[in-house]
Amino acid sequence: MSPTLCVGFFLCSLFSSQAAEVTVAVASNFTAPMRKIAQNFEAETGHKVRLSLGSTGGFYAQIKNGGPFQVLLSADRETPIKLEKEGLGLPGSRFTYAIGKLVLWSRQPDLVDQQGSLLKVGKFQKLAIANPKLAPYGSAAIETLQNLGLLNELRPKFVQGENINQTFQFVETENAQIGFVAMSQIFEQGKLVRGSAWVVPAHLYTAIQQDAILLTAGQGNPAALALMAFLKSPKAKSIMLDYGYAH
Repeated sequence: MSPTLCVGFFLCSLFSSQAAEVTVAVASNFTAPMRKIAQNFEAETGHKVRLSLGSTGGFYAQIKNGGPFQVLLSADRETPIKLEKEGLGLPGSRFTYAIGKLVLWSRQPDLVDQQGSLLKVGKFQKLAIANPKLAPYGSAAIETLQNLGLLNELRPKFVQGENINQTFQFVETENAQIGFVAMSQIFEQGKLVRGSAWVVPAHLYTAIQQDAILLTAGQGNPAALALMAFLKSPKAKSIMLDYGYAH
């Protein structure tokens, strides 16, 4: 049997299991694509998905304290590795489901140029950034500014969000003129939805490799197993690509 047929048979066997529910901790940068993936997953399998959205660091603390999650879709790879080593993630279940992209964004259509030179000119009052201790997109933003030699100069202008969704809201409501956000928050079908943006070159920050892991609480849950398989399917990958994620 070919590998493709084997995967198909595995998916079908999982999908034919009795309908169940899975609670998924989802890094907030992945909110939009995961909602669409969950809709497709539920329609195809009959299983139900309950999404909890937040910061990866926050989820790690909750899981350590017995949080009610069966699957973690992290914004980094380090957190799932730690959970696996600590016996809270199922060994061998971890895989990279997406590689995120960092974007400097403003709601104002002509404020951010496609080279990001606005950062050097400095004609803005506030720069939104996610908490680098909790959010990988925040640490990627710090790394970008360090590599540009602008970190110390721009630090007084920081408005810090707990996670990337709150950071996005700061810019969306114009409490900050610009901010570092996830590409998935402002791009659909490969196009900028509104405002102006600079897609930060990948060489300016360490790749945002986002890993999924089946938590030990979900190892006997057919919906959790099926979702982990579905995340590797062509349909799920196509949705991720629409929101600017690489694989």
